[in-house]
Amino acid sequence: MSKKRNIFEEVGTEAPRERPVVQPGAIDRAARRGARSAVRLWLMMLFLIVAAMLVIGAFARLTEMLVPMPNWNPLFGALPPLDPGDWLAAFDRFRQSPVYRGEAHGLGIDEFQLAFWWGWGSRQLAPTALVLWAVGFVGFLAAGKMPKGWTLRLLGLGVLIVFLGAADWLVGGGGIAPPPFDFLSYRMALHIGFGFSLIGVTAWFIFKLSRTEADLLQARRVRDPAGYGMATALMLLVFLQILLGSQVAGLYAGRAYTDWPMMAGGFLPPNPFYIEPLWRNFFENHGLVQFLHRMNGYLVAVLGIVTWFVGRKSVHRRTRRAFDLVALMVLMQATLGIGTILFASQWPIAVAHQIGAITLWTLVLHARFLAQYPVQQSTIRG
Repeated sequence: MSKKRNIFEEVGTEAPRERPVVQPGAIDRAARRGARSAVRLWLMMLFLIVAAMLVIGAFARLTEMLVPMPNWNPLFGALPPLDPGDWLAAFDRFRQSPVYRGEAHGLGIDEFQLAFWWGWGSRQLAPTALVLWAVGFVGFLAAGKMPKGWTLRLLGLGVLIVFLGAADWLVGGGGIAPPPFDFLSYRMALHIGFGFSLIGVTAWFIFKLSRTEADLLQARRVRDPAGYGMATALMLLVFLQILLGSQVAGLYAGRAYTDWPMMAGGFLPPNPFYIEPLWRNFFENHGLVQFLHRMNGYLVAVLGIVTWFVGRKSVHRRTRRAFDLVALMVLMQATLGIGTILFASQWPIAVAHQIGAITLWTLVLHARFLAQYPVQQSTIRG
């Protein structure tokens, strides 16, 4: 029987013992149990390796130092020739390959060695990225420091690295590729496509790991749907432009028409549909591929400016600044693209154009992220 209470006794002075006091911040405490900062640093290293692979590959290709190596494989190909006899044997095997009878005909042993080192060095980056991913993934998992809900995401990242390595192997002439992948432009599209996909996914993960799960959950409630939608559309168009640029690179089509805004004095290049069947012109015709890259570039520039106008309406200062950077980079990349045409893809400006593509891709993703997960600040516009 319960004890009678005095009518003058203050009610509610004691919390019932059977009711536990709920501690706030459970999501944050769970997030802190995982090494979010360490995982983010690990992903930054992967991002830089893949970006370096794309930039070095572009430089080697533009300077014609990246000679495809027949019978390349990621295991035994990891060891270069170690003495003059090995170099002569490798050069003899190279001279018997279709590559030597084609684009590399007449290449001497000195030029072969220089091209080999470029090819060998650039192709160590994909295995390095895979090893770095595996060590980090297994290490965080074994130590119990994997952030909650991130295991499958980071496992998928490893699968993308494997696909990128396979595409890199194809570009390097590592095996006999079936049609149409025996044509360099198709292999380049695979390589660049997987490379930029990996950069994009890695960047998005880095952005998310820079904030707590509680912060992201709260931020999504005040998301900017208009800015997010425009940034998504721009992201897709930029990715298409990157794939078209890979076709231009694979065909060396940037050196085919060096006048702008016309092409050989006209709007369309000469003979835009001379290859049969018709569909192959969109992938193998130097003039038409460069024309499509130009036209889509104009669309990227227009949509980039429209996206900037929409993004500028955000009440969140950091979101607005992110869209400012996108607009600035869109204009810079368009200028670099025109310069690449006018200077016939000379390697300094063409490599800058490749770096610009990586930068623009990352900035668009960052603006999209901040539209989805704004950093809440004062609503006073600045």
